[in-house]
Amino acid sequence: MRIPIKSFALILLALLLGACAGRDKDRADTMPVEEIYDLAKRALDRGNYARAEQEYKRLIARFPFGPYSEQAQLELAYAQYKMAKSDEALSTIERFIRTYPRHEKVAYAYYLRALISFDREFSFLDRWLGRPAWTRDLEHLRRAFSDFGELIQRFPDTEYALDARQRMIYLRNVLAQSEIEVANFYLRRAAWVAAANRARYVIENYPQAPQNADALAILAYCYERLGEKQLAEDTRRVLEGNFPNHPFLSGGWPREKSLWQRLIPFG
Repeated sequence: MRIPIKSFALILLALLLGACAGRDKDRADTMPVEEIYDLAKRALDRGNYARAEQEYKRLIARFPFGPYSEQAQLELAYAQYKMAKSDEALSTIERFIRTYPRHEKVAYAYYLRALISFDREFSFLDRWLGRPAWTRDLEHLRRAFSDFGELIQRFPDTEYALDARQRMIYLRNVLAQSEIEVANFYLRRAAWVAAANRARYVIENYPQAPQNADALAILAYCYERLGEKQLAEDTRRVLEGNFPNHPFLSGGWPREKSLWQRLIPFG
């Protein structure tokens, strides 16, 4: 039976490609650690994070010990972070921290661990649309807050500590605002005890947050509604002493408001 020239050419091409792939695999299996790392690093620097991840994993599998493997684990976690593979990135960086607790770059590992939680599930589209940060999964933000705090405690004099402090201020305010939003939700439903509990939580756990002004106002109002006159007066005095321009103190709140104003009582 005669084989058409076109079919023969396709068969020949497939055989050639298979042979090349086999040679590439053989070369990959014998490539020294320096070359594998160079391939991975070049891919990482070009933003080809998928290829970088592939090469770093290959390096770690073939050479599990030594300085190249240690650096590869850090950069693998970073590549996974950039690809939004949060669970894998956290697993990689946690393993590095456990394995090399005294490594010269362990401070960076703690910083990267916190960044992974900080940026988790917050896409470019969220930022572009102006989605409020407090509408995100707060569990990840709480973890980031805790991780940045641990970084500052362990490595206060590193280059990462200053940035960590700034991010903690931001996270503190976001977490406090989320509590205020929940308190407002309870206020709209006349759930005075629940609203007061949320406001008190802000005051006790985020004492430097700007949301303390609204928290005190909510707390004073809830005490009034609950008939706790002395507590209401004491809270009002604290509000006056710290936030004398808060609208609650002008006597104009609560009042008949528009729908938007009712949604944000102290706006």
